[in-house]
Amino acid sequence: MPFPDELGPAIIVADYDPDWPAEFAHLAARLQAALGDRAVAIDHVGSTSVPGLAAKNCIDAQVRVTALWPELVDLLESAGFRCRPEPWNRVEISSGQRCDKLVFAPPVGERATNVHIRLANGPNARYALLFRDYLRADDNARQSWGAFKQRLAQTVTDFYDYGQIKAPATDILIAAAERWAEQTGWTVTTAAATAAPDKETHQPPTPTQDATPTNQSAAPK
Repeated sequence: MPFPDELGPAIIVADYDPDWPAEFAHLAARLQAALGDRAVAIDHVGSTSVPGLAAKNCIDAQVRVTALWPELVDLLESAGFRCRPEPWNRVEISSGQRCDKLVFAPPVGERATNVHIRLANGPNARYALLFRDYLRADDNARQSWGAFKQRLAQTVTDFYDYGQIKAPATDILIAAAERWAEQTGWTVTTAAATAAPDKETHQPPTPTQDATPTNQSAAPK
């Protein structure tokens, strides 16, 4: 759920804003500065990462890591980000698997942002990239998904209800995306290659020191 300072009077699904990629790039640079070589990659995901797609004006960044180190929370909170405490922001189900994660809100007073910390080899990290790349590639799916979200936002004003109604539609969309991935040979590797020209995946510099995790267990509960 949003922090009190993030709450607005209504859910607004806006037309695509061409400034979103630049705003993501600024966010990615801040995350890289905070996390260093603990970040394997920082991806622009969610609806704002799809050119032409209507979306809530909230930048979603995915940070891929090799382990959910406990110090990730300290590093990001030191940079002003706030760890979202709800159970669904600590665990999600993707491809039938339970996936641990972390989600952070922006510093108080800054633009709407969600920072998702996921294991680099996790199915949930793949899900986010597949969702993005399928909607980038399929004009009809992109237009239909945007129109659906705008109609839903006009009739449902509660954030929880909006998410609950959208969830089964998202399942249908990702099933179509999986068929597309099989037909085209899409993989997470090709996703990174496709995104690189647009700087939609930020790759950190080669590590200069050992980044061995202090704890390779899942995120703290």
